[in-house]
Amino acid sequence: MPMILQTPFAGQVFLTLAREGRLVLPPAEADEVVASLERTLAIVLLRLRLLRALRRGQFVSGPHDRMGQEMADAAFSELLCPGRLEVASVELPKYIEAVRRAAGQIGGNDGAAGPR
Repeated sequence: MPMILQTPFAGQVFLTLAREGRLVLPPAEADEVVASLERTLAIVLLRLRLLRALRRGQFVSGPHDRMGQEMADAAFSELLCPGRLEVASVELPKYIEAVRRAAGQIGGNDGAAGPR
């Protein structure tokens, strides 16, 4: 198996680093990263909804239908990496929170001394 399939997500690690103040990002850079992660999460959640519909026998068809293509993409990704979308739907919000914390957009770096 390729290495990427064996490597777990590290959402909790990034959260811990951000809470401890060891992961720091400039706010502008964090905004770009968060926006990208949020787009990715939206795609993951859409694909999960489509997979659930597919499993219930609700098919979207048509060669020019965008949802039909999305459903095919969802089914293909599940075929290649079973369960990965479910894991991503849990892990990506952790990444988003960690990046926001790293940029100081969410207060409370646990145990870190802040300005007084």
